[in-house]
Amino acid sequence: MILDFDMSTLGKQSQSATIFVVDDEPMLLDLASAILEPLGFMVRTFRDPKKALREFPAARPVVVVTDYAMGEMNGLDLVRECRLLNPLQKTLLLSGTVDETIYDGISAKPNRFLAKPYQVRDFIESVQELVAS
Repeated sequence: MILDFDMSTLGKQSQSATIFVVDDEPMLLDLASAILEPLGFMVRTFRDPKKALREFPAARPVVVVTDYAMGEMNGLDLVRECRLLNPLQKTLLLSGTVDETIYDGISAKPNRFLAKPYQVRDFIESVQELVAS
């Protein structure tokens, strides 16, 4: 499935670009790494959004991929906090519990949204578009 993706469509931006993936499900963190690392991205995974925020300033990720439902800090909270540190931060919100209407009327909207379960191709294309923009 991943091997069928045409890696030549990814620009040089992926070379060592850091991507944060934040999700409270370890299996989904492993999946994101398995998808993105072969494409040349440096993937940092976090089960705790607060730990991701602590490491954010030093790592300067090009994209933050986050789940919505994660306990005491949800994905929209994380998007908001990342944007306070970097107003141009690119973000991808994933969720199996809410849809895009969850961020109607708020200022810190994610750049992209994917409903879980997502197709691998859609995930790769979303990340690729965010890295390129």
